[in-house]
Amino acid sequence: MLEKNDLEYEKVVLIGIVTREQNEEKLEEYLDELEFLTYTAGGEVVKRYTQKMERPDPKTFIGSGKMEEVRAYVSEHEIGTAIFDDELSPAQQKNIEKILNCKVLDRTNLILDIFAQRATTSYARTQVELAQYQYLLPRLAGMWTHLERQRGGIGMRGPGETEIETDRRIVRDKIALLKKKLETIDKQMEVQRGNRGQLVRVALVGYTNVGKSTLMNVISKSKVFAENKLFATLDTTVRKVVIRNLPFLLTDTVGFIRKLPTQLVESFKSTLDEVREADLLLHVVDISHPQFEDHIASVNQILAEIKSAEKPVLMVFNKIDAYEAEKIEEDDLMTEKTSSHNTLAEWKNTWMNRLGDNVLFISALNKENLEEFRKKLYEAVREIHITRFPYNNFLYPEYDTYTDEEE
Repeated sequence: MLEKNDLEYEKVVLIGIVTREQNEEKLEEYLDELEFLTYTAGGEVVKRYTQKMERPDPKTFIGSGKMEEVRAYVSEHEIGTAIFDDELSPAQQKNIEKILNCKVLDRTNLILDIFAQRATTSYARTQVELAQYQYLLPRLAGMWTHLERQRGGIGMRGPGETEIETDRRIVRDKIALLKKKLETIDKQMEVQRGNRGQLVRVALVGYTNVGKSTLMNVISKSKVFAENKLFATLDTTVRKVVIRNLPFLLTDTVGFIRKLPTQLVESFKSTLDEVREADLLLHVVDISHPQFEDHIASVNQILAEIKSAEKPVLMVFNKIDAYEAEKIEEDDLMTEKTSSHNTLAEWKNTWMNRLGDNVLFISALNKENLEEFRKKLYEAVREIHITRFPYNNFLYPEYDTYTDEEE
């Protein structure tokens, strides 16, 4: 495996703001995630800039003084890219590029870039390409201004405007073409879903990088690509799984993320259709992540947006092997105990207790508590199956302690 030093990483600065809606602690969480996104895309974060503002500056996102500070650092240290934590308007992006004289991206652009890197199948590439063109369309004028500055502004205005309109038409045509192509593939996938018969459908959902693909590999004994980077899986993978004598379909889906670009939600409609049509959701959570509760809220919000919030759910808290509670020394009377100091046993007695039996704590990597997981999954699938086919009840008995390792 290549070490970080063996790769050519692009030097990057990150920029975010503290507002009424986003305090300093929340911003640091977002910037930590943005740094992981940057690393996934092939960048190395060398500095972060933050500023307290009532609202983003409509021209340059951050104030002029802070922008000058960033400009000086970018120039002195030959920084290749500046990445902003929130989506920039076309005008903001154009103005910032003029000042910093380097590549300027926002969170949306960065996520789209990672998706473009990760897309391996024709279908995934088409989905990503559509999202990229939808993002690009309102930014064409700014890109042409940038080209005019390189080639000289005098005498370029007329042809420039003509070229912009030509490019807009080309991009709109391309978007229409890609949508038509996806519609054709969507119909094919709909037929495929229909041909799967009456098997119960189970979908893995969750935040990106929580271990869904690793769990998929363990349950289905298949080899789905899994890596400790964001968005390792883009393509929907469906496997037939049998626990004891009960068959069902298990689907691994693309990971969710906070501030998920709307272009991606639209272009990944078919991937999300797998979630919409599932009978049961396995909501996988990385309990070792300090912000796992925020991740749960983000996933639930997206599930609500795609009208899947009311489906039966098993909450699967993964990576218990990596979980470490913060410790308070016995003689420390000043530190107030917070949720970060909870042991796993204490977590189970919090709001998780209200979820009843629909909660599991596992390690997919180390295969801890997997027998309990199989039992719970079997029972949940069996309940759906015998509701659908009551006359098959005798075929699927209650789960006992027998293991299915030899299957």
